Amino acid sequence: MQVAAVLVALWTAVAGCAAEPADQARPAAPRSAPVPVRPAVVEPDLAALPEATTFTEIPQAPVDQAADQPASGVLLRIKRDTAVHSAPGGAPFAKLPPVQLGNPTWVPVVEQQGEWARVLLPSRPNGSTGWVWTGSGAEVEKARSPYLVDVDIDARRLRVFRDGAQVGGWTVGVGAEESPTPRGRTYIMAAIEETVTNFSPVILPLGTHSNTYTTYGGGPGTVALHTWPDPAVFGQASSDGCVRVPQEALQFLATLPLGTLVLLR
Repeated sequence: MQVAAVLVALWTAVAGCAAEPADQARPAAPRSAPVPVRPAVVEPDLAALPEATTFTEIPQAPVDQAADQPASGVLLRIKRDTAVHSAPGGAPFAKLPPVQLGNPTWVPVVEQQGEWARVLLPSRPNGSTGWVWTGSGAEVEKARSPYLVDVDIDARRLRVFRDGAQVGGWTVGVGAEESPTPRGRTYIMAAIEETVTNFSPVILPLGTHSNTYTTYGGGPGTVALHTWPDPAVFGQASSDGCVRVPQEALQFLATLPLGTLVLLR
């Protein structure tokens, strides 16, 4: 929920008008400390904000400054259109919808300041972030994923960690030299059962995009984790930017919570 703090101080002074005789005068009672007034919540004009989705580009979004680092594992479920700010308490520049590609919107928290959470966004440019209010009245749900997906692009190796311990590892295919897999910190945005093509039964779109192509077959150029019918691609740099994984790996990755952090490095 987008909030802006407006501090309102209200003071009321009441004075008595009946004087006492001098010999009965009493010292004035000490003045009570002012009671802090809770900041008022000001709703942003959500209708005027562009949506941060895999189909959009939000050039004014702050860039992730720790793109090669893991995070705490805290996730936010966006339960209704929610404003995204440039800084804690800063101006809103976009909104996150509650659904992405037919899946509930879960985004990873990469920084926390009080009741403000900095999250990764699914929109272009890659590495986009923004701040979301998580305090009282916010339509968000917090959870935690114990998993981290680490993709070493040069070594063509994908590993999965649970609470720091490796629980899976596979040789994978990555982007070709002319269409490299983008590097940086992203996340599992959705899980889609493939009904149009047969190269992968499930596709796991990530919150990042090809830097070479603006579209894949008419889509927005979203990079994904998926399998491939020819196992010869594993260990090779031959894709259009997606990470091709063995069937066993895909089955495991499909069980991870949406919003789970993925390091492409």
